[in-house]
Amino acid sequence: MVLFAFNHFNFNVLHLDRSIAFYREALGLHVVREKAGENPDGPFRLAFLGDGSTDFQLELTWLSGRSKPYDLGECEFHLAFSVPDLTKAHALHEKMGCICYENQAMGVYFITDPDGYWIEIIPEKR
Repeated sequence: MVLFAFNHFNFNVLHLDRSIAFYREALGLHVVREKAGENPDGPFRLAFLGDGSTDFQLELTWLSGRSKPYDLGECEFHLAFSVPDLTKAHALHEKMGCICYENQAMGVYFITDPDGYWIEIIPEKR
């Protein structure tokens, strides 16, 4: 059997610096490595964000020449982050104005990033 391990997940973004700032403020993620280069369509920049406690990374990809938002379908996919203090996290996200959906019966809510990607916020299991 071949063993696989999660490494990273990618979101393509229109404004890399704006997205990095959002993820730093909203979720405490920080850039752990960056890459820039050229492909046949022009320059690109990658920023890999980490949480400082797991090895999982969120890759943000900026491609030159892109001026319109990416088609995210029906937003039926998302990342999820757990947090030890859901009330405190909710207050931060409410202040930021990025909460897009709440399911109080399940005790979870979703925020949206500057490009429209949904991120689920769930309470940490104790």
